Amino acid sequence: MNKKIAIPMENGNLCAHFGHCMYFAIVDVKNNEIKEIQEVTPPEHQPGVYPRWIAGFEVTDVIAGGMGQKAIDLFLAQNINIFVGGPVKGAKEIVEDFLENKLTLNANYCNHGADHKCQH
Repeated sequence: MNKKIAIPMENGNLCAHFGHCMYFAIVDVKNNEIKEIQEVTPPEHQPGVYPRWIAGFEVTDVIAGGMGQKAIDLFLAQNINIFVGGPVKGAKEIVEDFLENKLTLNANYCNHGADHKCQH
């Protein structure tokens, strides 16, 4: 299973306020192993910009702290799964927990059909 996971970051940890992050960690996962973590600076934050920009990195999933419904809808329209309510930790630790189904979230928005059971 290959994934690219984007995490909004601030000072080395997940940024609780999605639109105010300093950079994004783009984590490349192949066969359930982290292969690379890239730090990319986003463009100026304006409504609707981040979902299109992140989609350009072929991201499959976003793990965030807080995010508004409009942003969630825009990510889902790009076929990017959204996981909201992530803990304030480093990107590597978050993704390792995510891959081991140990990541505690307080919300989860998956774009799969109703009969799909997400194994995240």
